[in-house]
Amino acid sequence: MPTGANNKKKYTYVWVSAIILVFGTFAVYEITKRVKGGTIVENDRMSVASVEQQVGFVINEGKKRQVPEFSFMNQDSVLVTNKDYLGKVYVVEFFFTTCPTICPIMTKNLLELQKTFKDDADFGVASFTINPRYDTPSVLKKYAEKYGIVDKDWHLLTGDQKEIYTLAQEGFYIVANEVEDAPGGFEHSGMFALVDKNGYIRSRQDKFGNPLIYYRGTITEKEGVNAEGEAQQITLLKEDIKKLLAE
Repeated sequence: MPTGANNKKKYTYVWVSAIILVFGTFAVYEITKRVKGGTIVENDRMSVASVEQQVGFVINEGKKRQVPEFSFMNQDSVLVTNKDYLGKVYVVEFFFTTCPTICPIMTKNLLELQKTFKDDADFGVASFTINPRYDTPSVLKKYAEKYGIVDKDWHLLTGDQKEIYTLAQEGFYIVANEVEDAPGGFEHSGMFALVDKNGYIRSRQDKFGNPLIYYRGTITEKEGVNAEGEAQQITLLKEDIKKLLAE
């Protein structure tokens, strides 16, 4: 083969090698940059993850379960009803201010949600006291000030005890009872319910396809897992709130 042809071929190899080197170096640089920025794991997880779980409706007797009508006074002595939450995604809890066990942890988790969604006007919380005889609006106001509850759509609600218990037990299927030998004198669930903008109770499914319905409110994200081996679900709750806000 003529010398000119050999030189031409040699230069072609050189250029190809240079191109591979440049783009290979660029690729390594980009990957390194993503690793340093903490994004490559996140992107990789998104690319290999299964189809994103939807926040489905909770079905009861063939119908979507909807929050019943309610009307109670909040910590500012303002009447608040279920209609005030329409157009908002909100979390529901049943608690009492003198609770010596799980309520402070639940409040801490709700404060974390308040922090996460502080700039979203369509997020709210409904905290129903199960000890309304003691938890008057003024008591609830002090509780809010003590814990730093500042979201205008986080209402601490009080009223007729029977109505509150009916709402808990028949509306949300959440435990709420006055029990003399229970800590603080009341028995209640440490679960949160999630409600969409139209007043429907929403939930993702577990790995077996069953609706979670509620989210554990008694384990913090930092704690991760409790002594019984149950995992925190605040991270799941945050994710699902974001999904519903985007609907």
